[in-house]
Amino acid sequence: MSIADTGRTIDAIWRIESPKLIAGLTRMVRDVGLAEDLAQDALVIALERWPVSGIPGNPGAWLMTTAKRRAIDLLRRNKLRDRKYEELTRSAELYTEEDMDRHLDGEIGDDLLRLIFMTCHPVLSQEARVALTLRLLCGLTTEEIARAFLAAEATIAQRIVRAKRTLSAKKVPFEVPAGEELNERLATVLEVIYLMFNEGYSATAGEHWVRPLLCQEALRLGRMLAEIAPAEPEVHGLAALMEIQSSRLRTRVGMDGEPILLMDQNRARWDQLLIRRGLAYP
Repeated sequence: MSIADTGRTIDAIWRIESPKLIAGLTRMVRDVGLAEDLAQDALVIALERWPVSGIPGNPGAWLMTTAKRRAIDLLRRNKLRDRKYEELTRSAELYTEEDMDRHLDGEIGDDLLRLIFMTCHPVLSQEARVALTLRLLCGLTTEEIARAFLAAEATIAQRIVRAKRTLSAKKVPFEVPAGEELNERLATVLEVIYLMFNEGYSATAGEHWVRPLLCQEALRLGRMLAEIAPAEPEVHGLAALMEIQSSRLRTRVGMDGEPILLMDQNRARWDQLLIRRGLAYP
């Protein structure tokens, strides 16, 4: 694989893995800004090593292991030898890629949902929540977000930095809230999940019209939210909409990469299971 091909592959891997990576790291260090910095450090190391050593079989696990080790180094340098340090050290004991993959599969969905509730806290403005979502969960660059907002890149960068600082300063918990606090944030969380789905269904950045993995992630989070808030009709409505929309993903783009209009799609290839799931929501 050429250096250019490797670079494009790493970029694609980063777009897929970065939300999960940041969510997992936020759970550990309880600071979304620090988590993103650690994830970026792991990406830089990958950009240095993978063109020489080759891309590992499980790049997501490799990035997570590298970022966790960077977190341990940071804690050691700052002499934070408390319980969090001990827990983090124990959790980073030389995993194999297979072990790490199993570990992440068991927790990462919850982590992403916690991250969404964290970034949807009312201490942030609506604009800040959207920008932070596009950055952390959809993997868009600051330049791409600025283009979507029709704003200056420096303005968006400052907005994202201020949002992360606010979350840290206010010590916003990394959790899915309950009771009235859950109800207060639910509408914004639904907007964020739908924003994720839309970015996957009709991508505003990158080389491809559709990002199916981002759609699948949003759909999985919608299903989880339906279990957490079973009495909320808007939650079920969003989940049903995403199920039905996802049923057409395989037919939205042709072999040449060009989009296919709805009337020209092969309906026999629509996923009937997803359609039935969508129609079954109360």
